Amino acid sequence: MSEHNKSLLNDAGILNLEDASVVMVYTEWNDAIVNELVAGCEKSLQQYKVSKTNKIIVPGAFELPYACKQYWENTKGTGQQPGAIIAFGCVIRGETPHFDYVCKAVTEGILQLNLQLPVPVIFGILTVDNEQQALDRLGGAHGHKGEEAAITALKMIALQRDLARGI
Repeated sequence: MSEHNKSLLNDAGILNLEDASVVMVYTEWNDAIVNELVAGCEKSLQQYKVSKTNKIIVPGAFELPYACKQYWENTKGTGQQPGAIIAFGCVIRGETPHFDYVCKAVTEGILQLNLQLPVPVIFGILTVDNEQQALDRLGGAHGHKGEEAAITALKMIALQRDLARGI
C-alpha cells in the first residue's frame, strides 16, 4: 500500500471482513492505467483477506453504470451478489467536449446506482487532463486510487453491516 494511502487508512471496522464480496467493473479503454487501478484494488483486498472477488470488463466508461446494474440484477437469488461494486475507468481530456459528456454521464450514472441499489457502488474513475495526472494517481503524489477504492468499498460494507445491526 502506498505511503499516502497508509496515512488515510483507519483500520477501524474493516479488519474482519474476510467474508466480504467485491466486484470490480472496469474498462478496456486506457487499459494500462485501468489495469493498474484494478491491480492496486486487488492488492488491498488481499491484504484484508477478502478473497470473494469478481471482475467484469466493459469497453469504456460510459458503459460502467449499465454493467454495474446488470451485474447486480443478474446475480439476484444466486448467492453471488457483492457487498460492494467498484467501477474503474480513466477518462483523459482530449480536444473535443467528449470528455465532459462522458465524465458527466458516468458520474451521474454511478450516483443513481448508489441511490437505487442496496449496495455501494464506488467511484474509481480517474478524470484527468493528461496521462501524467493518471500516473500520479497510481502510487505517486496522489496515492493509489485503486487501493483507495478497495478501502472505501470495505468501509462501506462495514457501515452497511453496522446499520443492519442497528449500530
